[in-house]
Amino acid sequence: MCFSASASFGAGAVLTVIGIASIKKTQHSSQIWFASIPLIFGIQQLSEGILWLALPYPEYLLTQKIATYIFLFFAQILWPIWVPISFLYLEKSKDRKLLQKGFVGLGLLVGLSLAYCLITFNVQAIIMGHHIRYVQDYPASLKDLGVLLYAIATIVPPFFAHLKRIWLFSIAIFISYIISAIFYQHYVLSVWCFFASIISLSIYFILQENPSTAETKLLAK
Repeated sequence: MCFSASASFGAGAVLTVIGIASIKKTQHSSQIWFASIPLIFGIQQLSEGILWLALPYPEYLLTQKIATYIFLFFAQILWPIWVPISFLYLEKSKDRKLLQKGFVGLGLLVGLSLAYCLITFNVQAIIMGHHIRYVQDYPASLKDLGVLLYAIATIVPPFFAHLKRIWLFSIAIFISYIISAIFYQHYVLSVWCFFASIISLSIYFILQENPSTAETKLLAK
């Protein structure tokens, strides 16, 4: 989370509980990837909580680096891969499945490219005001293209899913990015991940509204 260690740990705890509840709510193994999203966000927020505690103390440099790389792994590598895969597993329609496979391929390209950047270029987390800023010396051209492809891989797949009102989830994620980019320009990564993690709590209710989506489609064929 982007405001304090206690807020990060609080959000992480709530997300972890809701994530576990969402996984228990699944009625088919194909839903687990989607249901796990709040839990993964919970782990990501907990890592930023640890970063909040470590950053003011130079003697905890190793802890700072580990927590920074864990957070960035989730934010930049895992999400563009995990999100499209989760929607691919939910789909049984051949046409939609083919389209979701395209998003998975794009997500893999984005995730692997950002993994290369994370390993190759310097990254640093610093506290500025009430936010954590992630300074990344990635090539500017790659940053611009990466943002676009990242958005496509993480925001667009829900629009082509069959779940009821799942498109509202995608719109909320998109709006949260716009707000983060406008009002928190230097802290977009941290703030947007916070907004997205809170929005992910709706996954529990989406699964509740679509209790046996994947299984029903299997049995119907």
